[in-house]
Amino acid sequence: MLRERRHRGFTIIEIMVVVVIIGMLATLVIPRVIGRGDDAKRTAAQVQIKEVEQALDLYHLDNGSYPTQDQGLDALVSKPSLPPEPMNYRSGGYLKKVPNDPWGRPFIYRMPGDHGEFDLLSYGPDGQEGGEDKNKDITNWD
Repeated sequence: MLRERRHRGFTIIEIMVVVVIIGMLATLVIPRVIGRGDDAKRTAAQVQIKEVEQALDLYHLDNGSYPTQDQGLDALVSKPSLPPEPMNYRSGGYLKKVPNDPWGRPFIYRMPGDHGEFDLLSYGPDGQEGGEDKNKDITNWD
């Protein structure tokens, strides 16, 4: 009483139909996913700027002023030795480390700022001041 088992595989036509369907889905999905990387980096830069801005505000609350241009953002990590020396510097600093923007470059800190008490910005993907559309600077005043 041996039963014969028939093993049935996929035909070449069935495989081709699946490949065509996957190809059609890829042409719809991939362009949308690829374009989102730039948007995600811009959003990450905006979030980082807000975090650094909050640390600067805490520094200001504790010490009565923002770090000077010469002290820079490093004043948020370790107590500055350059004058004016902060009087009520928080133990452990205000940030664990100063982040780079999503393109790996340092944020620009200007004190005094042209748009507020200080300006904080990233030059964006092109790394140059100014720019339009996707190359537009990401700032704390927009």
